[in-house]
Amino acid sequence: MLPVALIAVIAIVAGLSVWLKAARGRRELDRHSITPEALRDLLKVNPQALLFDVRQPLDLLADSEVIPGARRVPPKEIQENAERVPRDREVVVYCTCASDRTALEITKRAHALKFFKIKFLKGGLEAWKQKGYPVEPYRETFHLDTAT
Repeated sequence: MLPVALIAVIAIVAGLSVWLKAARGRRELDRHSITPEALRDLLKVNPQALLFDVRQPLDLLADSEVIPGARRVPPKEIQENAERVPRDREVVVYCTCASDRTALEITKRAHALKFFKIKFLKGGLEAWKQKGYPVEPYRETFHLDTAT
């Protein structure tokens, strides 16, 4: 049987390890995210920056507004045709998922494929709208292909 002190040390080390991993994950997220304010500033100084709305079709149907200048790109299309995303331009992706799930996943996959100028909009479209920044109606047709 292990002495109580050894068990306590093991528990502290395990807890510290979990905390450090979580902190590292938060720093990594911050490095690959952009706030609505920073995106607004980026779009003012860099009109060549690309903005991709990567919402799923049902999410777009529920909220059919987009950030002006954004191009809707189905997540599946980016994942299957990554070469369509220019490596030499700033790219920001956004969605309306809880915790920015879709945009974050796209960003992680892009970084794994050596696309380093891509970030996700922290808080997505909702954070953008909460700041009072402009949106416009999405007028393109799209299919409700829910296959992922």
